[in-house]
Amino acid sequence: MKKGDTLIKMTHVKKSYDGKTNVIEDFSLDVNEGEFVTFLGPSGCGKTTILRMIGGFDTPTSGEILLEGSDISLLPPNERPINTVFQKYALFPHLNVYDNVAFGLKLKKMDKAQIAEKVRHALEIVDLEGFEKRSITTLSGGQQQRIAIARAIVNEPKLLLLDEPLSALDYKMRKEMQLELKDMHKKLGITFIFVTHDQEEALTMSDKIVVMADGEIQQVGTPEEIYNEPKNVFVADFIGESNIYQGVMSDQLKASFADATFECVDDYEPGTKIDAVIRPEDVDVVAPAEGQLKGTVSSADFKGTFYITFVQCGKYEVEVHCLKHYEPGTEVGLRVVADNIHIIPYDTTINHFEGKIEGYAETGLKVVFADFTLDVEATKIFEGATIKDGVLVDAAGVELSFEGTKVDMSFAPEDAAMYDDENEGDITGEIISFYYIGDHYSYTIRTESEEDYVVNDEYLWNQGDRVSVTLPKETMKFELV
Repeated sequence: MKKGDTLIKMTHVKKSYDGKTNVIEDFSLDVNEGEFVTFLGPSGCGKTTILRMIGGFDTPTSGEILLEGSDISLLPPNERPINTVFQKYALFPHLNVYDNVAFGLKLKKMDKAQIAEKVRHALEIVDLEGFEKRSITTLSGGQQQRIAIARAIVNEPKLLLLDEPLSALDYKMRKEMQLELKDMHKKLGITFIFVTHDQEEALTMSDKIVVMADGEIQQVGTPEEIYNEPKNVFVADFIGESNIYQGVMSDQLKASFADATFECVDDYEPGTKIDAVIRPEDVDVVAPAEGQLKGTVSSADFKGTFYITFVQCGKYEVEVHCLKHYEPGTEVGLRVVADNIHIIPYDTTINHFEGKIEGYAETGLKVVFADFTLDVEATKIFEGATIKDGVLVDAAGVELSFEGTKVDMSFAPEDAAMYDDENEGDITGEIISFYYIGDHYSYTIRTESEEDYVVNDEYLWNQGDRVSVTLPKETMKFELV
């Protein structure tokens, strides 16, 4: 197999631990020979579960995992040419460095001379030659991490899996190990799959980044593609810092947002709702009269090589990374060139919920959803229909059959309302994620039934807060499924 050929192919992989809720949703991905691939996402997104299935420590509920074209989905770990470096290095404290690295080779009953040569070569790669007789307990965290890698690569696997192996290191050591791991990858020439929640780590080390959320792939691409061309607002917010604004395409190659109109290079039909993404380092501070936006500096914090500066432009806040310090209260103008504005079509799929009509209600039809039941006016579901003498009829007076009919309900995030009193709203749940969009926060609330509701609110809440949501019954839209 040569570099660039498909080494691992995952097709429609799903994983459920209770038979009901999928931790991994329809995961498909190709990993090529010799690549450094990083699974990146927040805690609980499923990245370690994917790694465990590739390594053989978990089996898919459905789908298949192919290694060089052969299905390994049910193959035990010891029969796969794959080694794993875990977050906790799992070294043997009673064995010295040599015996830790040689452990797997001794199990294979390899002759002593061959073992010695392989251990010497592995320690050379991790830059710890001469440490053979050292006790594991005398090594630093970074050295122990290198020994764990040496033990994994000494078996010459086709694929090395690394599950957040740098998370226990201090900041300086972590930075050094990022570069060393990248160098090891080049020396070895084998495929690495690395798991992290650290965006900077992923951007520094990877050939390919797989951004994940809630058990699904959000985007696959090079570090440059992920950073400069995010496919959705989650990726834009999760990777680095971003200014995100909701707006509309006002004309060809022109977008209106934050109470201003900007030229852009992404072309969509005029009238299309969009999210505009601008990185803080791409905003230029100019004289107030020269800016597309004009505002007042609200804060400026020094970060070593630049200032993180926030400018309030009316009700919109703009984050700027600049070399010059501006005192809070200073009036400034802000300019952004067309190439530095990334346009994403607004996600119209959020807040869609499927329910079922289960009879008549007091003033309409009873529609049951996972978290609530609605009394819906008949004509909102069946155009022109009414309930006459207790019977649902169409515009011509013909009785309609409806029980068991499935209905799609949708509403806009800005039309719902959040409360800290769990008894105030129609549904209750926990905030699992949020991001800032210009003049408000967008929150995702997950209920006990595993339904996710997206709600906009101007106030800052915390991830993990329990809240209730009042649903906008007046502005809901209904369609027959």
